[in-house]
Amino acid sequence: MKNFHVPLPEQTYTQLRAASKSTEIPATTIAREAIDAWLKARARDERRAAMARYADAVAGTIEDFDPDVEAAGLESLARMDPWRK
Repeated sequence: MKNFHVPLPEQTYTQLRAASKSTEIPATTIAREAIDAWLKARARDERRAAMARYADAVAGTIEDFDPDVEAAGLESLARMDPWRK
């Protein structure tokens, strides 16, 4: 575990302390979990962006079309109940 000093605006600090008191969760735990959640969301967004860049780059090429995958998808759609949600 490493320590990291994070200066906070007064309002953020006050809200964090209030949340800590009302939930009986240490402020450091709340901050750590919030940072972890943000980092995970950022990594997810970066993966999605990379996938979108790849899809744009290969659109219309042989890498964009896999006849076996398309056939399996069409077969699966044909078996679906049109009234099922």
